[in-house]
Amino acid sequence: MSLFVVGTSSHVGKSVTVAAICRCLVRRGIPVAPFKSQNMSLNSFVTPDGGEIGMAQAMQAAAARVSPHTDMNPILLKPKGDCVSQVILNGKPYRDVRITEYYKETPELLEQALAAYDRLKDEYGQVVVEGAGGAAELNLYDRDIANTLPARRLKIPLILVADIERGGVFAQVYGTIKLLPDEIRPLVRGIIINKFRGDPSIFASGITMIEDLCGVPVLGVVPYFSLPLPSEDSLSIGDKKTGSASVRIAVIRLPRIANFTDFELLEQYVSVEYVAPGASLTGFDCVIIPGTKNTIEDLNDLVRHGTDSEIRRVRALGIPVIGICGGYQMLGTTLIDAGFESVAGTYPGLGLLDCVTHFASYDKNTTQVTRKACDVSPILSAMGEVSGYEIHMGVTEPGSSREALHGDGRVSDDGLVFGTYLHGLFQNVSAANALLSFLHRKRGLPFIPIPETAADPYETLADLFEQHVDMDAIVALVRE
Repeated sequence: MSLFVVGTSSHVGKSVTVAAICRCLVRRGIPVAPFKSQNMSLNSFVTPDGGEIGMAQAMQAAAARVSPHTDMNPILLKPKGDCVSQVILNGKPYRDVRITEYYKETPELLEQALAAYDRLKDEYGQVVVEGAGGAAELNLYDRDIANTLPARRLKIPLILVADIERGGVFAQVYGTIKLLPDEIRPLVRGIIINKFRGDPSIFASGITMIEDLCGVPVLGVVPYFSLPLPSEDSLSIGDKKTGSASVRIAVIRLPRIANFTDFELLEQYVSVEYVAPGASLTGFDCVIIPGTKNTIEDLNDLVRHGTDSEIRRVRALGIPVIGICGGYQMLGTTLIDAGFESVAGTYPGLGLLDCVTHFASYDKNTTQVTRKACDVSPILSAMGEVSGYEIHMGVTEPGSSREALHGDGRVSDDGLVFGTYLHGLFQNVSAANALLSFLHRKRGLPFIPIPETAADPYETLADLFEQHVDMDAIVALVRE
């Protein structure tokens, strides 16, 4: 009693489709859990038991109204550059590997992944599985632990998702199905077309053509929509719109940027722009240095492009500068690496906070936390209690700078520069309101606080799929 959602390529909407199906099933009284054997993303989430999984599976768990668990994403690859990724196995750092070495471990990793799937199946009864990338990567069939190999072992119905906005949807669908291995092709039991703009009636003949060509029913054509759902990976940055709000926040687009979902609540109310190293920061009301998979390499990149000097320049003009996780580490005076983060050595930080970070082991701190912001005006003092999660290597030792949050972070004497390890800080409405009210006030602009309660986007997503997708057919496949 499971379903496998695969795609014609990356970024076609597999993750959102799984989330929608999960919420639709739950609303019909059918318990379900999401699962993705292998994910590659720098946007990750910490489970209640301190494990690390892809952000997409945490989002899907929320849609399914279940607590996120490491079994939902047993293998997470976090790219570090130069064909090297950190492997997170069952929620914990396993090791850094080159992709050629990683493939040698395919048999063992596949068994680990399928064991996690079995545990979910035993607990929830129904599992909606998400593939990765494109399902028809011919050169990977013998080691594809996200699509081909689990499909061959599980033998559950497949739904193929395609993105019509990219163009060439007929070739996407027909080519993918025809290139699938002979024993997997019959498992494809439905097709969903995503991101359709305009009048869907003009595509009616296209649906017929796809069904005639492929011998598989098109179960739905989902219109293009925008909902406040967490972004899965860096491909989503290209989809972001900067908006035309009077208040502008610059998020430094680090080469290895991680967990930029931290700022997606802010994006709904002001102009948040992802600014590449080397670009001017003139005209921005606030600068945020986000998390990164490799603090030292990205800090070196900022220095090479002169962005370190640019950040110091706007700081001198009274512009708030905020660092999250790796960004917090960069704000300090010194970073000392014993060879676990990058090349061993001592590196000067931006020097905007008095603290020193040591990378002395491969250990990673992963935990969910709730902290109270310290009473430091003009921003932190208005935040109150906030919740989020920490995912970081390194330990930061304080100097003379005061604490930003109780038990975490540092803040400058004037309160305009602060750093914290707390991912998700600005997903707290109180923290977002504290920052945005200050920025509006500084510009002499009115500000209407973000409401404490908001509509559940997964309900809206499920309503959309119930309207445009044959969910009765999908439920029947799940129960098959």
